[in-house]
Amino acid sequence: MINVLVADDELPAVAELSFLLGKDGRIGQIHRAGSGRAALAILEQSRIDALFLDIHMPGLSGLEIAHAINARPNPPAVVFVTADEDCALQAFELAAVDYLLKPVRAERLAATVGRLTELAAPAPEGPEAEMITVEKGGTSRLIRLDEVRYVQAQGDYARLHTAHDSYLVRVPLADLEQRWAAAGFLRIHRSYLVCMPFVSSLKLGAARPTLSVADAELPVSRRHLPLLRERLAATKVRPQP
Repeated sequence: MINVLVADDELPAVAELSFLLGKDGRIGQIHRAGSGRAALAILEQSRIDALFLDIHMPGLSGLEIAHAINARPNPPAVVFVTADEDCALQAFELAAVDYLLKPVRAERLAATVGRLTELAAPAPEGPEAEMITVEKGGTSRLIRLDEVRYVQAQGDYARLHTAHDSYLVRVPLADLEQRWAAAGFLRIHRSYLVCMPFVSSLKLGAARPTLSVADAELPVSRRHLPLLRERLAATKVRPQP
């Protein structure tokens, strides 16, 4: 469970967001602040894992608060909650986890809380996951490469599919095939690139082979089938000689 602080000079907005957060079992204590200075005071007194900040507040703005806490060791995660669509770039330059537009939808907030709980979990040993900047609805955000399940070609663009969403990037599929090969991505069709750890099954009996990634069934071309079979065979458990 994570402890959060909701800061907004509009008290109804604080109450509404606190209510939505309180319905999520992953949320622990919810602190409230009606100004930037009040938020900083709470941060000095309590353990806060994540901040939900309005951008435009009298005195100290949400952007100023984020800038101030970034200078601290192990700062809490920051999520901006605002009606202003024009500050997204500034927000992500301050390493914000997310940028929510008012009115906040419950399902969108749940996805944000999921990202916060992942960040709060102990980091696994090994190299850090590569981060990718994507855009959707005019908003930039960061996603982890290991969240991408498969990639679909769309002309000179590619659509990255994750568990909860998809994002269009201005990069050809062939470029991503070379760039992400070491991360476990394999070309299975002229239009598809898959992350092998997410593959759940391969069907060869039908006229056209298909491969399942979660709920998606993707075509496999005859040209790419031998390498796919080879990769799957390498993961089979065999008795020791």
